[in-house]
This record gives sequence, C-alpha cells and structure tokens, in this order.
Amino acid sequence: MQRVAAGRARAALTGLLDPLVLAGRTAPSRVLFGPHETNLGRGRALSPRHVAYYARRAAGGCGIVVPETASVHVSDHPYERAPLAADCGPGWAAVVAACRPHGALVLASLGHTGAQGTSGHAQTALWAPSAVPDVVTREVPVPMEQAEVDALVAGFAAATRIAVAADTDGVEVDAGARSLLRQFASGLTNSRTDAYGADRLRLLREVLAAVRAELGPGRVLALRLCCDEEAPWAGITPELAVGHVRALAPLVDLLVVVRGSGLAPSAHRPDGHTPPGFNADLTRSVRAAAGGTPVVLQGSVVDVAAAQRALDDGVADAVEMTRAQIADADLVRRARAGVPVRPCTLCNQACQVRDVRNPPVSCVADPSDEDALPDGAGRRVTVVGGGPAGLEAARVLASAGADVRLVERSGRLGGALRLVAALPGRARFADLADWLAGEVARLGVRVELRTAAEGGDVVAMGARWPGGVSAADVLAGGELPPGPVVVHDPVGGPAGVGVAELLAAAGRQVTLVTPDEVAGVRLGGDLAPANARLARAGVRRETGSVLRAAGGGVAVLADRWTGEERSVPCALVVDAGPGLPGEVPPGAVAAGDAVAPRTVLEAVLEGRRAARALLAVPPR
Repeated sequence: MQRVAAGRARAALTGLLDPLVLAGRTAPSRVLFGPHETNLGRGRALSPRHVAYYARRAAGGCGIVVPETASVHVSDHPYERAPLAADCGPGWAAVVAACRPHGALVLASLGHTGAQGTSGHAQTALWAPSAVPDVVTREVPVPMEQAEVDALVAGFAAATRIAVAADTDGVEVDAGARSLLRQFASGLTNSRTDAYGADRLRLLREVLAAVRAELGPGRVLALRLCCDEEAPWAGITPELAVGHVRALAPLVDLLVVVRGSGLAPSAHRPDGHTPPGFNADLTRSVRAAAGGTPVVLQGSVVDVAAAQRALDDGVADAVEMTRAQIADADLVRRARAGVPVRPCTLCNQACQVRDVRNPPVSCVADPSDEDALPDGAGRRVTVVGGGPAGLEAARVLASAGADVRLVERSGRLGGALRLVAALPGRARFADLADWLAGEVARLGVRVELRTAAEGGDVVAMGARWPGGVSAADVLAGGELPPGPVVVHDPVGGPAGVGVAELLAAAGRQVTLVTPDEVAGVRLGGDLAPANARLARAGVRRETGSVLRAAGGGVAVLADRWTGEERSVPCALVVDAGPGLPGEVPPGAVAAGDAVAPRTVLEAVLEGRRAARALLAVPPR
C-alpha cells in the first residue's frame, strides 16, 4: 500500500521535480533556495557554516541554490554580517564544491541596498538615485553622481569576475524590494532629471550588460525584479512592470518575480496573515510578457502540492521555496519519495534574522542541523508530554532506533501548537503538530493518550497558570463572562495581539495593555501590520502602561514612566503572559515548558537536545 501511494505522489509531482536547463546547465529540480540573511558569516565573508547550510539543501534535492546577497561595493554594509563580494570568492568556491556533487546549480547573488541600507557600519553616506529620505530609517541619502554610478557598475562587473573565478554556475542580480537598482527604477525614489531619470531602467540595463560581459557564454544570468512596490501613486505597479519585463527579459536567462519596497517591507516576506502563493497572479502576468525567458514564482510558496499547481496552471516555470527548505532541507528528496514534508509555519519568528541581536538563521520546526544520531537500539524510553517538545524528543529517539513510549494526559497530541494555531495568521502551527504526530506514528512510537505518568525519561509537560483567565484559556474556547475585556500583554509576543484580535472579531470591547511603547514589540516583520489590524478592529492600545488592579467594572492602569493612574472599562482580564513551568521528577531530562515557559522554537530545540542527551549516555 505504501509503495502505491509513493508511486502516485511521484507521478503527480513530475513537473516540479523535473530538471530545468538554463544557459546549457541543468538544475536537478525546479525548486530554488533563494537569497536571505543568515548571520552565519565570519566578518563579511561566507563561512564554513554557510557551506554546510547550503550543502544540506543541495543534498535534499534543491535545483538552484542562491547564497545570501553580497554587496558589490564597500559603500553598502546593510547589516553587520552582510557579505561583501570582494571577500566571498573562497566561500563561493566552497559552496560550489559542496553543492555540485548533488547536481544543484549555485548562483552568486549580487546587489547593493542603497538608501535601504544603513550608514551605521560603513560610516559613510548612503547612495541613492535622489535625496529621498528612507521611509524606515528616515535617513537622507546622497544622490549619486556619475562617478558613483560608474563605480556601482564596475562593482557588479568585479563581483561577477570573482564569482566566475569561484566556478559558480552564474549570478543573480538583485533588483528586488531592498535594492538600489529598484530605487533607480521607481518614481518613488528616483526624481533625477538626467539620463537615469528620463530612463529609469538605464542603470539596470548597464549593470546587466556589464555582468553578462564578465560571465561569458555558458553561465546563468538571473534577475530578481520587483514588479509591484504596492505604491500605485508613484511606484512600480504590475502594469508598469509588464513593460519593464518586456525590456529586460531578453537580457537574462531567469527572472524571479518579487514585490515590496521600503513603503511595503512586509510585502516581500509576509507571515501567515497573507495567503501562501500571494504572488501567483503577478507572476502569471510577468511570464506572459517574458517572451519565453523562464520565470520563477516567489512568495510564501511552502507546500509541494501548491508549487506543482503553479507549474500546472502556467504561473511559472520554477518555484522559489526558501522558507519551506529552511523548515525541511530534504523537501525535494521527501517529495520524490512520497514522504510527508516538515511544514513551514510562515511565522517569521526564527528565519528572519536581520536585527540588532544578530541571531543565526533558524526555524521553529527545525531549529538546528540534524547531525548523525547515536545508535539508540535496545533503549526503552518514556516521554511524558505530547506537546512540541515531547513529540520532537520522541521523534528523535525513535529515529535513532529506541523503543519509545509517549504519555499524554489530554486526548490529543500537539499541546501548545494547537492553541497557537487558533491565533489569527498562525493556523499552520497545527500542520506542524500533525506532522510531528504523524512522524512518531510512522516511527512506531507507542502513544498513550489520557494517561498520567508518575515519571519518565524525558518530561515535557505544558506550562501551568496559577489562576484567572489566560490567553491559553481563550484559545482553548473557554466560556468568558460578558463585558469589556482587558488583555494584559507583558511580553509583547503574538499571543496578546492575537487574542485581542480574536476577541474584537467576536464583538467584544477590547483594551490591550502593554508596558512597551508599541503593541506586539516582539513581532518582527508583522509589527506594523499587526498594529494596523488592531486599529481597524477597534482595539484600544494602552502602551507604556502597567496593570495595577482590576475590579468593579474597571482596570486601573499606571503610566510606566510617571506612575500616573487612569481607569479603563473592564469586566475581565485576560493574561497573555507566560505560565509557570511544570514539575520534573528527579532523574528525568526536562524539555519545553517543563524547563520554563517556552516558545515553539525553544520547545522543539529542547526536545531534540533532551533526546540527544539521553542517547549520549551509555545504556545501563
């Protein structure tokens, strides 16, 4: 029965898993791993961690690997560990050597962020077509004179020579959401009166010509092109992009369609509040204008079946599945075998790393590289708790050959993942719960539901709330008294904002109270969209505030800085703060909420570490 199901899966997925020929070079599949910040670098060079990261995706069947974008000129230093093309030659060569045995093509991504960078590292003025303040940083760039324009074109040419010397299969030129080349092409940021203003594509054509001259025959020239800035009053629109594509597509071998700009940064890489595959219609129109140049669909494509449908429907010739392959490096290999793929949750919580903390790239579903496991044959292990930490521990132990029993006191596996999935935009966390439950079943783990255990080898029980109404109670569907609700959010995470949205959608009068200066301060790329949603929903946001007391139909708040008190209507307080850790019997390895209230990332990681810790101890 399994062989029949696997055979059907392979037949249905023929197109996505078919080779793609570009400039005489053959990619083993039509799946791309696109450029993204990783913070894996050493200085401004690619590191051995980069090499291992990309090699893992190539081994998993990825067709085209594009390492994170390297700046072509020293004036561009957009984040601390941003690669510089001049320093990337050895790293690109190492990536090629690691990926080529698996058949994957490697394209060096080249770019310059211009006004959307930062002067904090380079300590020089930002380059831009015009002196238009960046909408995010508010920094005013210097308009580029001809000398800087020439230096930029020369920088792309020099970077291409380095990539060719490293034996990459080609390069990808970045004219996407955060690029200087997009800024030249857009009326939002280009108000020049010279030739580069009269013809806003002139600089991009010059760059492509310089890169093509250095590539020579037989290497791929790809272009990542913004085709919608979501600013129709002056920016690049889908209609305008069609004309851009007709002019540019004959100059390149591959075209990756993206959207977004400084005015719409979340449009480039939205979270689960935006439907997957949101660029499909835009990409379809671009492909119709591309004159036969292969076109890539980019934009939250995280399911193999959805990627295949895009090819079947003529949307694109290939599909970029970057976050999907961060979640599961073996995505293509699993698809070929008919094995379920570890799902991407589209949460942007660990894979979006461009911030002041410089965290390395990670994923809530797969938070660390899975090295070879010690042999667990002959071991008998009991895991207590069927949430993300317990399920991951059981999965890893069973993968190593251990005999695993998992005990869960409720009637369903998944724990906090099921609760998180009830939040707006977080439904895909239920897919992760289903995948983990399916994996432990596939690996032969004995699952006992509605069973309490006195002890166990790994304890990963859920957190406890000492009293009152918690966000978990609301997400579990608990009955609430009528009247105005105050959601107390001391941590600034997705729970407070999401619960406030849910209650407002149910018709409740909601006040969100946070000590931070903005609601949901830990939401990353969803921060601005989340506050916009709260405003549209009528949620009152009391920022910089501390909850002092509640009762008698009001909640007493105090200003965080002055201590001045005020009251808001309140029949019920919902606590969106963390709970208390579970109890761990002596001798057991704790994981997840048994350690302390954890995020999904921490829970999965600690479940994996707990399993490895047990496997590292010689059996008794």
